[in-house]
Amino acid sequence: MNTHPLFQTLHLDDHSATPKYQQLANCIIQNIQSGKIKKNELLPSLNELSFNLEISRDTAEKGYKYLKQLGLLGSTPGKGYYIKNTEVAQPLKIFLLFNKLSAHKKIIYDAFVKKLDNKATIDFYIYNNDFSLFKRLLSSKLGLYDYYVIIPHFIEGGERAYEVINEIDKSKLILLDKILPNVNGDFSAVYENFEKDIYQSLEQSLSRLMNYQTIKLIFPEHSYFPNEIIKGFVDFCQQYAFNHKIVHNIEVEELNKGEVYINLMENDLVTLIERALKLNLVIGKEIGIVSYNETSLKRIILNGITTISSDFELMGEKVADLILDKRIAQEEVPFHLTVRASL
Repeated sequence: MNTHPLFQTLHLDDHSATPKYQQLANCIIQNIQSGKIKKNELLPSLNELSFNLEISRDTAEKGYKYLKQLGLLGSTPGKGYYIKNTEVAQPLKIFLLFNKLSAHKKIIYDAFVKKLDNKATIDFYIYNNDFSLFKRLLSSKLGLYDYYVIIPHFIEGGERAYEVINEIDKSKLILLDKILPNVNGDFSAVYENFEKDIYQSLEQSLSRLMNYQTIKLIFPEHSYFPNEIIKGFVDFCQQYAFNHKIVHNIEVEELNKGEVYINLMENDLVTLIERALKLNLVIGKEIGIVSYNETSLKRIILNGITTISSDFELMGEKVADLILDKRIAQEEVPFHLTVRASL
């Protein structure tokens, strides 16, 4: 198949979580802005895109449709797609790096993208809590973007993450969800105060917790969750004289009446509920459950699971606002306690 000259500059990144159609559109926009594609120039056909980029024809068509919606592309029957307009506003280029995919991370992403409203092109990557992948991805992208939005959570090795992050121009840096120590300079952040949030959430539920004798925090031994959660939990239990324990493995922990369990991981919540039901323990009376991160299912199962959760939609919106307003600021997003029948 004949190769269009544009393929020399069209590169899709298999490691990126950005949809392939969006990557395709972003590449063409960048070629228009750099002058490599001229007005009225014909673009590769959908079949050429599919063959050369190893994407589906539907993906290629979706990328072109997106560009048509922006007013950049036109199409003529029998000839194909061509550049209709080269006067495209310079969109911001954003490098978005998440530690993992989850229901609440999707809420952050969707709110962030919606608030930006096509004013930016976003390259989205996920490093799966792996510091070596984090370092490799970030190091290879330095100096290429207007903003770097980063969630810094690691299972191990993260104590040196600040060294990589300090290579970024701080006027372009936004830390999301957590502020790392030793990151220097004047940078932006939208973050949770994990130590304060768990303390205050438990304090707000004190009247219910008084019906139990012991509080147990399920905190996996190898976890990306910050240790500030443990500190806030222990401080609360000591302040209000609760027996307490850090549980690393809920699968083998003995369950007893009069205990409250706080879970961080969704799979631990499933295991806890299954074991409690098998032991005929009445959840909300004989044992209590408090779960991190609000989801739709937690409103329903067992007549409702008590949650402590950040406002993830607000988190995504705040990051977008910092970019759109060109502000450098550090803004805390508070947790919310929602008491339900499980406590």
